[in-house]
Order: sequence, then structure tokens, then C-alpha cells
Amino acid sequence: MPSKSAAGARALVTASLVLSTAGVPWPVMAQAAVQGRALANANVKAPDRAALCMACHGPQGVSQVPEIPSLAAQPKTYLENKLVLIREGLREIPAMKGTLDGVPDTELTALAQYFSAQVAPPVATTKPDTQSFQRGQALAKSALCGTCHLPDHRGRDQVPRLASQHETYLHNVMKAYRDNPGPGRDTVMAAALYGINDAQLKDLAHFFARSP
Repeated sequence: MPSKSAAGARALVTASLVLSTAGVPWPVMAQAAVQGRALANANVKAPDRAALCMACHGPQGVSQVPEIPSLAAQPKTYLENKLVLIREGLREIPAMKGTLDGVPDTELTALAQYFSAQVAPPVATTKPDTQSFQRGQALAKSALCGTCHLPDHRGRDQVPRLASQHETYLHNVMKAYRDNPGPGRDTVMAAALYGINDAQLKDLAHFFARSP
């Protein structure tokens, strides 16, 4: 189970986020986000470069490959940040090396806006392991995942969507954060996952992949 130091890191993150959203009811925030996404989705056209992204990340950013993340419905700011980090070589992803070289900020913003406005990927369709799902659900609650990623784990601002993401990808990326954060990865996440064992990571991934 997580150590006292990891719990302390989570508590610090929780306190800062609670202060930043004080006085704003969660239903109001959620409804505003839904309305904003619906408006964006109605007005956003696919940038030319989006076709290159979809070659790996799937139609409209819904990945068909378990090891590759879906981009659809990820928060716009999160996508912008990651695209800039990859372009500048601060976040190394071998398969994307060189693909964003020289791409101007305006194009990266257009890509982020397009994919963030797409419909979220469907939840995993394979039969769930009830016990693993329940363990993951309980661990997500005790680890305060919903504090940063929101109670329905759809993400916001610079915090990614976990809900309905590929289970394999989720497990792999959480393990990387825990064991080898590396450049361009969030150190808060490395602290939050410290002390969580491999079996628990699998339970978390199983739960998030089946969360709508």
C-alpha cells in the first residue's frame, strides 16, 4: 500500500486543488464542461495534420491499438502541453520522434482543440473481472485520483482523462511514472503512485478502462 510520504504528497495536491475550486459546485463545473465540449465539437474541423495523428491514434483519436492512447476527449490544455513537450524533445516517445519538428504552436493548438472536442472512446467491452474492478475502484478512491482527474476521471486542464482509456496503455504508463518518470513526466504522479504495487496498478487500469 502507499507509504506515508506518498499519502502526504496526495494530501498536498488535494489541498491545493480544493482551494482553487472552492465555492464552485461540482454539478455546475460538470455541466459547463459538457456544454463547452458540445459547442466546440459543433465548430471544430479536423486540421490537415490530424490525419497523421489518426494513423496511429485511430479515427477521430479513438485508438484501436491497446498500447496506443486515445486522444479523443482529452482536455485541450493537456494535449497542447504534451504536443509541445514532444516537439521540443522534452518528452521522448520513439514512435513520434521527428513527427512534430518545426510544427508551429498554432497547428498544435488546432490539433489539441480538434481531438479534445471528439466523442470519448467507449469503455472496454471485454468481460470485466468483478473483483479487480472493485479493488481498482476502492484504490482510486483511497488514492484520491478523483481529486485531480475529477470524480468521473474525465480529466481537466493539464490533467488527462483516465476513463475509457485503453487498459494496457494505462497500466504501462502508470508503471513508467512509478518506476522511471523520466523527462517530461509529471513528478506529482510519480509521488502519487509511489508504493502502489504491480497488482494494484493492474486493478486501477482495469477499473479506469471500464469507467464511462
